[in-house]
Amino acid sequence: MADDTLLRHIFTTTGSLSGEEGLDLSKPRRHERMRQIVAIAHAHGLPGPLTPVQFREMLEDLGPSFVKIGQILAARSEVLPKPYCDELKKLQADSAPLPFDEIMVAIDEQYGAARAATIFTAIDPDPLGSASLAQVHRGTLLGGEEVAIKVQRPGIRETMALDIDIMGSLAKGASIIMKDDPVVDFRQVVEEMWTTFLQETDFLQEAANLKEFARNNAGCAYVTCPKVYEEHSTESVLVMEYVQGIPIDHDEELRAAGYDLEEIGVKLLDNYASQILDQGFFHADPHPGNIMVRDGKIVFIDLGLMGRFSAHDRASLTNILRAVSFRDSVALEEAIMQLAVKKDDDKVDLGAFLIKLDDIVSSFGSVGIANIDMSAFLDQVLAVTRESHITLPSTITNVARGLVVMEGTVAPYLKDENIISIINRHLYETDDKKKLVEELGQEALRDLVSSGKGMVDAASYSGQALKMLTRGQLRVNTQLVGSDALFGGMSTIFTRITVALIIVGLFIGSSLLALSPLEPRMLGIPVMAFVGFAAGLVLTGWVLVDIIRKKKL
Repeated sequence: MADDTLLRHIFTTTGSLSGEEGLDLSKPRRHERMRQIVAIAHAHGLPGPLTPVQFREMLEDLGPSFVKIGQILAARSEVLPKPYCDELKKLQADSAPLPFDEIMVAIDEQYGAARAATIFTAIDPDPLGSASLAQVHRGTLLGGEEVAIKVQRPGIRETMALDIDIMGSLAKGASIIMKDDPVVDFRQVVEEMWTTFLQETDFLQEAANLKEFARNNAGCAYVTCPKVYEEHSTESVLVMEYVQGIPIDHDEELRAAGYDLEEIGVKLLDNYASQILDQGFFHADPHPGNIMVRDGKIVFIDLGLMGRFSAHDRASLTNILRAVSFRDSVALEEAIMQLAVKKDDDKVDLGAFLIKLDDIVSSFGSVGIANIDMSAFLDQVLAVTRESHITLPSTITNVARGLVVMEGTVAPYLKDENIISIINRHLYETDDKKKLVEELGQEALRDLVSSGKGMVDAASYSGQALKMLTRGQLRVNTQLVGSDALFGGMSTIFTRITVALIIVGLFIGSSLLALSPLEPRMLGIPVMAFVGFAAGLVLTGWVLVDIIRKKKL
């Protein structure tokens, strides 16, 4: 991709957004957006230094794509100083609401004004919430059901697509300039942005997420999610059950309603551990605004951004968490290497990597497991992993961020425990280990089938090679560039190996022919078999003589 940007590459290889038409990504539009970005950044004081507050305000003014970048960076203290990360965590707050008239225009564009009137009998003009991507209004269906209507902000897809396209170009340039920098891969951040964009701008995907989450937690008495009305949902409008509950961080309201806050914290973390380790399908954005308590149940809302974990990755993460709980740096290294999707073998120093993990485990080993700072621990592990040129799957970033956000949400409710201690207990108490073993077995079976096919192919090629050997049709051509002395010796070795293979082929072929009734015969065996044995013996003698002669030299 000499001149193509990341987004252009993705569009040409995977296609544009489903059902999306008229997405203007032309050069004039990109240049116009670039001028807007530069003007906003300049207004906030760039290229001079920015305070944490100025940096957050600039991202908010730049729009939803940059807000998402800020949310990603909020959990990356190895990239930004902690005061900036703490300030960026405030980007979870609501955005300024759109006028209700614009929302109604967006709804009518999806359904048509006439059809919308047959679906909703009323829509409250005051929004329940307004985020950078969408706005939610309370409504009533024709059948009387109270619903929450999530409406995508008009034009948001085009703006975000343009921003990601521009960021892809900048990331490519940054990766060239900072190719030796081990701290952060800007292209990986942009790719994460693209994945988030695809998920959060397709409300039909969120509808599918709601259904899957409900199925996975059907057996859990204290966790649920809103019911989705698929028949009324589109890519840009999502209709789901209206949830009137108490936000998870409103501790006084929860106490007044008779809830035990510690019980809520423990159950919430245990269920989140189940989502990650047992189900492999977890809420990737579990900030307090997305979790409520209603009728004795914890309700997860806004399931636009979900993470998936394969059985292999879940087993690896389980080993990582066990290693943390036992403060075993060797086991931690093995688990991380098992989880890694890419290792730069020329640069990875496993000894130095283990020493760094020893330092991390030692620094956290002086406190009880219930007092380990999960955020600081994960930050250090991920930083050391990147510095050691080991690439972990992108989903691990979502897991790490989700765990940190979740722990921060319920930390005030837990006295003697934290997320590590609860997950550690979950690992030993869960009844879903059989399911994980079955999934691992299925993955192993798929790998075995693939390997078996490879072995059958190899056997077929070996058979052809043997036929060619017996017919004298095999040719081996080897060209090596380097020291004449070194590769001359290697050439001799390869020649001997080749002759040895021919000898083996002759003996095997002759042995098979010796059992046949072919005529004429010599010394009780077919002449062809006799000739094959004789040729094999002659070649064997030549190899032995050559070895003895070269050894004397």
